[in-house]
Amino acid sequence: MIYRKFQDKSLSLLGFGTMRLPLKPGGSASEVDEEQVREMIRYAMENGVNYFDTAYPYHGGESERVTGRLLKEYDRDSFYLATKYPGHQIASTYDPQAVFEEQLEKCQVDYFDFYLLHNVYENSIKVYKDPQWGIVDYFIEQKRQGKIRHLGFSSHGGVDNLKEFLDLYGEHMEFCQIQLNYLDWSLQDAQKKYEILTERNIPVWVMEPLRGGTLANLKEEQAEKLKGLRDESPAAWALRFLQGLPNVTMILSGMSSIEQMKQNVATFEKEKSLSEQEQNLLFELAEGMKNSVPCTACRYCCDGCPKGLDIPMLLSIYNEARILPSSTAGMRIEALAEEKQPAACIACGKCAKVCPQKIQIPEELKAFTEILSKIPSWTEICKQRDEEAKRSRERNAGA
Repeated sequence: MIYRKFQDKSLSLLGFGTMRLPLKPGGSASEVDEEQVREMIRYAMENGVNYFDTAYPYHGGESERVTGRLLKEYDRDSFYLATKYPGHQIASTYDPQAVFEEQLEKCQVDYFDFYLLHNVYENSIKVYKDPQWGIVDYFIEQKRQGKIRHLGFSSHGGVDNLKEFLDLYGEHMEFCQIQLNYLDWSLQDAQKKYEILTERNIPVWVMEPLRGGTLANLKEEQAEKLKGLRDESPAAWALRFLQGLPNVTMILSGMSSIEQMKQNVATFEKEKSLSEQEQNLLFELAEGMKNSVPCTACRYCCDGCPKGLDIPMLLSIYNEARILPSSTAGMRIEALAEEKQPAACIACGKCAKVCPQKIQIPEELKAFTEILSKIPSWTEICKQRDEEAKRSRERNAGA
């Protein structure tokens, strides 16, 4: 197993993310197949994986319970446990103390090795900054008391959002978890985020290394190009890319089966760095995957927009959503005022007339609006998670 140093700790570079645990046949999202997870944790521990990542909303709250219950079978000093505070969830009130105490109880621990403020993005940063909730101050105090050994945050926000949060709280943040892979290196400005964190001496934790499986399931002709240079699976190629980034300290993989666990452990047995030629091939494949609107962010379109839309920013999120429509894109759009969302475009065409790339911007914003209409709203997702968590608590209370 490859290990990376983090302060006085030696962390397995591969971490077990528990967001996509195996479910019981026909079960709901909170009905986790505990026996399968037990086997996965056993294999992970036997093969050197020592970092386990969960979060308050995963599997309707059941991920924390199952992970904590199964790790209780091992010596507490043999693993590192991480979870997160759900400040990104849309709610009427936020009570960090109540949530944290519940998490300690669910995970059956006295402290968390690593604790994250969950998904600081354009909307949730307002929650984390709001003095009436006192969220950041509360968790700084828990760290002082030893109930949190290391405090950090995760983020799906843009570059400016990341900078704003670091300017406010960076001195207290020991690590940062971002979506990072060879596709998002340019598509989501992950390279820039990586560089900002590196400049500030903040180690990088990686989420979505395979982009929800997209990079593990390439088209046949794409996979053949990779095999021409290195006989490894597309998933291994994506993970090797991340292994070559010196400020990456943790790579989290959300594994759903023992087979996925075994494949990933094999890839992390030892480092096999990509050559410059191999890395360039990945970037070439990434460009082909994007099929993106060729916006260069010159901002000529913004000057005459009667609605004052940030068109380059909207097109950037649109390009992400074209590849894999997800709640992340919807979440960032919902953070905007309604009159600044793509649906606010009145199709006057002024932007298209001045676009050097000849992009038919009103048509693209209309298409983006159509994609967004098919993605569940973040408000609805949070409501569903709350309902699932309530059912999970009721089942556990009756057990």
